[in-house]
Amino acid sequence: MNDHIKKRKAALHNLGCKVNSYELEAMQQQLEKAGYEIVPFEPGADVYVINTCTVTNIADRKSRQMLHRAKKMNPDAVVVAVGCYAQVRGEELSADPDVDIIIGSSRKGDLVSELEKYLGEDPMAESEHESPAAVQQDSQHIALRDVGSWKEDTSYERLEIDRTEEHTRAFIKVQDGCNQFCSYCIIPFARGRVRSRAEDDVVGEIRRLASTGVKEVVVTGIHLCSYGADFKDSSAAEDRAGSEAAELQPDCRCAALLHLLQEVNKIDGIERIRLGSLEPGYIDEAFIRGIAALPKICPHFHLSLQSGCAKTLKNMNRKYTPDDFAEVAAMIRKYFEHPALCTDIITGFPGETEEDFEECRQFVSDIHFFETHIFPYSRRKGTVADRMSGQNTEAVKKARGAVLHDLDMTRRKEFLRYYIGRPVEVLFEEQVTVGGRTYWSGHGREYQKVLLADTRDLTNQLVTVTPAQILGDDSLLGY
Repeated sequence: MNDHIKKRKAALHNLGCKVNSYELEAMQQQLEKAGYEIVPFEPGADVYVINTCTVTNIADRKSRQMLHRAKKMNPDAVVVAVGCYAQVRGEELSADPDVDIIIGSSRKGDLVSELEKYLGEDPMAESEHESPAAVQQDSQHIALRDVGSWKEDTSYERLEIDRTEEHTRAFIKVQDGCNQFCSYCIIPFARGRVRSRAEDDVVGEIRRLASTGVKEVVVTGIHLCSYGADFKDSSAAEDRAGSEAAELQPDCRCAALLHLLQEVNKIDGIERIRLGSLEPGYIDEAFIRGIAALPKICPHFHLSLQSGCAKTLKNMNRKYTPDDFAEVAAMIRKYFEHPALCTDIITGFPGETEEDFEECRQFVSDIHFFETHIFPYSRRKGTVADRMSGQNTEAVKKARGAVLHDLDMTRRKEFLRYYIGRPVEVLFEEQVTVGGRTYWSGHGREYQKVLLADTRDLTNQLVTVTPAQILGDDSLLGY
């Protein structure tokens, strides 16, 4: 690799979901292997990579702000917009003079080669360049996927990591894309159709991470329950595991995902497996029974609800009813003792009346979630909901969100107090200061945050403790 490439400094910034975080780690490691020096997202970098998000209008705004901030930090630097916002709003970004390279959702693995193309470099050459600014082209370099091509191409873009900055916990992306087309969601246009990663690739990556000391993995994707759905239409040898899983678990709608988790459960060194967001319309008892038989699965489940009102769910084009959701929650509690159930709620969806919201609030209250993540409805150009009548005001969305926030705080404390005085297995991560005292901080299997005052080095250690206090809402809950 050229000396001038090795001397370049790259800074990266992530916006959005855990899948984005994983992909940014993978891109960072690609840059390191290509000889770039990774530096903080501060003035002085030669290349700035912003992994963008477009799930809400706020995410769009933050993506633009970070791109402009990068160019201000170094006007001569190469600014790269990557990911969902770049994919969906690429045409708008092409008119932005602060953005030099635009890379869409399925081209993140091409980051280094796209940089080399933009800079006019031959990686086999031995010539010297003064700076990125000296070799920049006059126009942007754009590497976007044609949205119309998502249907035809179900290939999974290979991205992987060989270590994680967290050391204790690693997020593992196993699936991309979504076929659901909920009426409010832009993600199918940003991420495309369902594409799944070969089981052998996933298991191999987790084995390598386990060898570095990682003890917990979070298996995640854009629509995780669809993992393996595309295998049915493929005859590729590496996809055989998905077909075999379907044959072995014919009554399980998430058979390929279950089979993958069974294989991950066998990996030495991995002590815990968490799951990303699960779609309640896909979850059946065969799947829950199957994961309950795996000792490494953590009883911490994020079930994507969005609304507890039947009418609103139908308008959202969600594929289940509140009764269906309640049935899934009951099944999980049948197989796991006091599991942590978490969810997302959108407030102020078009057409949501006060009566509809009250139906939602009551349902959320009855389910007794550990955590409820609340989002005001965000209009997304190009979606069905953007054209719906009955758009609620921002004040209405905010007021309804505040009601659910208060309920969420009550339920969180209720859930956490259950563990005070009970044995909890904790994977400790770091030292923190709370109330002027220093503690070791870690998470239990249900993702409750536990603090322990101890002089030993507990980094990445599994220890069973009986807490007299548990951290909740940045304050200690206790007797």
